[in-house]
Amino acid sequence: MLAACAHAPQAPNTSPVAVDDPALTVPPPVLPDVALTDRLLYEFLLGDFAAQRGRPELAAQVYLDLARATRDPRVARRAAQLTFEAHQYDQSLEAFRLWQQLEPASPLAKQMLVSLLVSGGKLAEARPHVTELLASDPQGAGRSFINLYGLLARVPDKAAALAWLVEVAQPYPQVAEAHWALAQTAAAANQLEQALAEAQRATALRPEWDLAVMLQAQLTQRTQPEQAATLLARHLAKYPEQQNVRLFHARMLLEQKQYIPAREEFATLLQQRPGNAEIAFAIAMISLQLGELERAEQELRAALAGTSGRKDEDTLHFYLGQLNEAKQDEAAALTHYRQIKGGERHYDAQLRVAYLLNKQGQVAQAREVLQQVQPGNDAQRVQLLLIEAQFLRDAAQYAESFKVLTRGLAKFPDQADLLYQAALVADKLKQYDTFEQLIRKLIKLEPNNAHAYNALGYGWLERNVRIAEAMELVQKAYALMPDDAAILDSVGWGYFRLNDLEQSTAFLRRAFAANPDPEIAAHLGEVLWVKGERKEAETLWRTSAAAHPDNAALQAVIRKFLP
Repeated sequence: MLAACAHAPQAPNTSPVAVDDPALTVPPPVLPDVALTDRLLYEFLLGDFAAQRGRPELAAQVYLDLARATRDPRVARRAAQLTFEAHQYDQSLEAFRLWQQLEPASPLAKQMLVSLLVSGGKLAEARPHVTELLASDPQGAGRSFINLYGLLARVPDKAAALAWLVEVAQPYPQVAEAHWALAQTAAAANQLEQALAEAQRATALRPEWDLAVMLQAQLTQRTQPEQAATLLARHLAKYPEQQNVRLFHARMLLEQKQYIPAREEFATLLQQRPGNAEIAFAIAMISLQLGELERAEQELRAALAGTSGRKDEDTLHFYLGQLNEAKQDEAAALTHYRQIKGGERHYDAQLRVAYLLNKQGQVAQAREVLQQVQPGNDAQRVQLLLIEAQFLRDAAQYAESFKVLTRGLAKFPDQADLLYQAALVADKLKQYDTFEQLIRKLIKLEPNNAHAYNALGYGWLERNVRIAEAMELVQKAYALMPDDAAILDSVGWGYFRLNDLEQSTAFLRRAFAANPDPEIAAHLGEVLWVKGERKEAETLWRTSAAAHPDNAALQAVIRKFLP
C-alpha cells in the first residue's frame, strides 16, 4: 500500500556528474515494512493535493516529514524532488542526504546530493561523493568536469573552489575537460597565469576542441591580443568548419579594430550560414565603419535576397532602414521600416517611422503612427507617451504636449519620466505652481534625482526669483552629478545671477566643453559679453548659430546683444 502512495518522480533538472541511466544499473532498494495508517494516508493525500493545487512549499514539507517518518527511499526521493522544485535549499539538502542514505546504490541520489553540496559551497562534504562518482565512470569524466565547473561557478569563495578542484582533478591529468574546468575556475579566482596554463594543457590534450581554444584565446587576449587572434586563425586553418570559433575570431578582430580581416571572417561565416541576418548586418556595419556605404547597402540587399523566413527579412529591412538613415536617405529608410508588418522588430520600426516623419515636420502623421502602435507592456506605453509629448514640445505645441503627459500621469501617477517632462512643459506654459508641484512630487519619490533638483533650481534662476534657494538646489544637483553638462550650466548661470562672473565663466566653460549645446553657448556668451570679452562672445554665438540656426534661446541672446 505504501508503494502506491510514493509516486516515482522526475529527477530534478541538473546533472553535476555524468552517470549512466540509473534505471539500468541500480539494484532495487531495500524497502521498509511500514503499515499504511490512516494518518500516513492523510499525509500522502495532503502532500499530493498541495502539489497539484500550486502549494509547493506545503507539499515539500509534508513529503519531507513523511520521508523522515517512513524512511522509505521512494518517499525520500519524492521529498527531494519537491523540496528542490520549491527552492528550499536546507530542506532539499536534508531530503537528498536521506535519499542517498536509504538508497546508497543510486547514482542519481548521489549525483543530486553532490549538486547541492557543491553549489552550496559545502565542498569538504561533497569531495568524497565526487571522487566516488568520477571513479565509477572514468569514460564520462570529461562531461563530469564540465558539469562540476558549472556548479563551482555558483560558489562565492572562488579561491576555495579552485583549491578544491585542483585536488579533485589531480588523478585526471590526461582529461582535457579537467584542465578546462581548472582554467575557468582559476580565471574566476583571478589567477590568470594558472588559468592560461591550464587552458593550454586542455588545448594540447584536445587540439580540435573549440571550447578549449576559445578559452585559451580569451585569456591570452588580456595581455597579448594579437597573439590571441593568431592562435584562433591557426586553429581555423586546421578546423575551418568550426563556426563558433570563427565567430569568436571575427568579434575579436572587430574589438581590435582590424576591420578588413574581421569582415573577411564574417563573410566566410555568411557562406556557412547563408541568409543569416545578424552576420550580414555585421559585414555591412564594418563596411559602413570603413566609409563604404554603397558596399554596405549591397551586402544587406544581397542578404535580403538570399534569406528565407519572415524574421530574417524583418531584421534585414530594419538594418537597411538604419543604414539609409546613416546615409541621410530618409525616404529609403522609411520604405524599409514600413516593410516590417509584425514580429519583434515591428515596435522599433514604427518608432523610427515616427521619428523620421517628425524630423520632416509631419508632426500629425508622426503622432498617428505612435497612436497606432500596440505596446507590449507598461514600459512601452510610457515610452510612446513620452515620445509623442516630445514631438509636440519640439514643435512648440506645449498645451497639447501637456495634455498627452497629463493623460499618461492619470494612468501612471508616480512614473518619474512623465512627472519630469510634464513639469518642464508646465514651466514652458508658465504654469509655475504646477511645475513646482510636479517637481516636488518627483523629488519626494526620488530623493537623489539630480535632474529634478536642477530643473526646479534652474526654473527659478531663469525667472530671476528665489536665487539663494535656487543655488542650493542646483548645488545639490551638482553634488549628485558633478560632470553633467546641464547641471554645470545651471550652476554657472546661478553664479551669473549672483554677479560672480569668474565662477560663472568657469562652470559655463566646463559645461560647454562637456556638451557644446546652443543654450549653454547663449549663457556663456552673455557672461563673456558682460565681462567685456565681447569678441570671444560674438565668435561663440555665431559659430553655435551656424550649427544650430533654429535655436530660439541662442537667437534671442544674439538679437539682444548684436542688433
